[in-house]
Amino acid sequence: MDTTNLIQTVLIYALPVLFAITIHEAAHGYVARALGDNTAYMMGRVTLNPIKHIDPIGTILMPLMLYFATSGAFLFGYAKPVPVNFGHLRRPKRDMIWVALAGPASNFVQAIAWAIAFTALAGSGVEERFFIEMAKAGILVNLVMWAFNLFPLPPLDGGRILVGLLPYRQAHAVSRIEPWGFFIVLALVAIPPGLMGAYWLRPLISAGYSAIALLLTPLTALFH
Repeated sequence: MDTTNLIQTVLIYALPVLFAITIHEAAHGYVARALGDNTAYMMGRVTLNPIKHIDPIGTILMPLMLYFATSGAFLFGYAKPVPVNFGHLRRPKRDMIWVALAGPASNFVQAIAWAIAFTALAGSGVEERFFIEMAKAGILVNLVMWAFNLFPLPPLDGGRILVGLLPYRQAHAVSRIEPWGFFIVLALVAIPPGLMGAYWLRPLISAGYSAIALLLTPLTALFH
C-alpha cells in the first residue's frame, strides 16, 4: 500500500465526504422539523457540524479497513442516522416521502455545486491538481450517495420513499424487511458480481453525470 497515495486520497476526499454526509443528514432533520417532527432538532442534529453526524465505525473505521483490505477497490460507509418520529409528522405516510427524499436531493444539489466549481476551475485555467481532483471527488461522492440512498429497500431513503408511495398493506410488507435491509444491501454490493453496482449504481450515476452536464451546458459554453 502506497502511504503517500493514501494520504493524498484521504485529503482530496475528506472535505467532499464531510459535506456530503453532513448536509444529507441535516436535510432529513430540517424537512422533518418543517413537517411537524422536532426530534432531530431537539437532539441537535439539524446542524452543519459534521461531528454530530459522524459515526466512528461507519464513517471512519469501516471505510479505512475496506480501503486497506481491497486496495481501494471497494468502499462502504455510513453516517449516524438522523432520528425521525414519523408519528409526529402532520401526514406521516406522505411526509415520510419528503423527509426521505431530502437527503438524496441534497446530494444531487451538492454534485451540481461541485460540478460548477470544477467547470469554473478548469475553464479559468487553474492547474492546481489538488483542487481539480477535490471538485471531481465532490461530484462522484455525492452522485454515489444520491444513487445508493435511492435504492428502494428499507432502511435506505429509497425504501422509505417506496413505503410512503405503496398502499398500506404492501407498505407494511415492505417495511418488515427493514431489520435485515442493511445486510441485504451490503450483500448486493459486496458479493460478486456486484448486482447493485452493475444494475443500479452505475446506470444511475451515469444518468446523473449526463443530467449535470446538460444543466451546466451554458456555463461550459461560457468558458470556451
